[in-house]
Amino acid sequence: MLQLRYVTEEQLAGFDQYQYSAVDTNPLSVYVMQHLWNRIVKIVPLWIAPNLLTFSGFLLLLINYFVLSFYDWDYTASGSQLIPNWVWWFAALSTFSAYALDSIDGKHARRTQSSSPLGELFDHGLDSWATSLFTISWFSVCASPGGSPGLSEHTMFLFLSIVLLNFMLSHWEKYNTGVLFLPWGYDLSQVTLVTGYLLTAIVGVEIWYKPLVFGYYVTTVSLTLIIACSVFLSLPQTFYNIYTAYQRKTLKQDSLYEALLPLVSPALLFSLLTVWVALSPCNILIKQPRLFLFMVGVAFSSVACRVIVCQMSNTRSESFHYLLFPLALVVFAAVTGLLGRLEESVFMAFTALTTMAHVHYGVCVGRQLSQHLNIHIFSMKKRAQE
Repeated sequence: MLQLRYVTEEQLAGFDQYQYSAVDTNPLSVYVMQHLWNRIVKIVPLWIAPNLLTFSGFLLLLINYFVLSFYDWDYTASGSQLIPNWVWWFAALSTFSAYALDSIDGKHARRTQSSSPLGELFDHGLDSWATSLFTISWFSVCASPGGSPGLSEHTMFLFLSIVLLNFMLSHWEKYNTGVLFLPWGYDLSQVTLVTGYLLTAIVGVEIWYKPLVFGYYVTTVSLTLIIACSVFLSLPQTFYNIYTAYQRKTLKQDSLYEALLPLVSPALLFSLLTVWVALSPCNILIKQPRLFLFMVGVAFSSVACRVIVCQMSNTRSESFHYLLFPLALVVFAAVTGLLGRLEESVFMAFTALTTMAHVHYGVCVGRQLSQHLNIHIFSMKKRAQE
């Protein structure tokens, strides 16, 4: 594989000075889950590299996503009860395992004295992709193309967009404050997902298609809750933390423009995607709901990883992600009718190229930091000096 040097010399120097700082005030995490993770991490052999735990969790999510894709490509199998029951048991097991591995990798790194900026970047970079995989896999449980009682395609796109933007808010907050305030919604969402898969396996998918109190369905309630939590919990907490840093004169950025710069590319990304969804002549989201949502997740992760690199290296965020330019061309050609019947084919090609480019970026950045820090990604051994 052709290795490009995506990380600049200035950023590499920034990684040399990096110190991890995080705050976790979530009661579920502090009083319940952390005690469980402290017990589980003790059974992990000391020779296993922390990044191997991180990557194993991500692979489990990918496998779960591909299994659900095989049985439910267009998000219609759940309502017809065509998905075998073992799939839901596997989804619960893989989701919990990925959650556990993501929670103990840092503990294992400190336990083996192998913590490094590469480990954090590897963790958060994969998290930026895993966030979408968690979400679009869950849609197989409660999707209902066409609308109520399940989630319609457009509702799924809205749901995923809100989840991903919440992820970006956490890292935008860290870009400005230097501290990662772990979101309360993460542990709650993981416990909810595992519980939901278990309920589906035990009771059946019909549980999600029955109205609750006042005739509202679970899907409607869940979307309302995630919007409410974003507007009334996540956003106010983020602004409060940034304001507190401003009051203490510990803000990393010295102007409003620099502070808002990491949000420009995500805002443009979701604006372009929304235009495509709303004006697509062939209704691309309706035609290819799973693949379109997968592309959204990959494109977001590509943007988010650049922000995370700049945030960790204490360097200036890029103004525009390169992906926005080909995306803008594709969206323009699609919505104006220039692509005609080729829209779906061009969309598939764009998705494949975006995925390959993002994987290539991740591999190259991992190798570059591995060489710079003189450590192996998946081994506890030090690299040989060149």
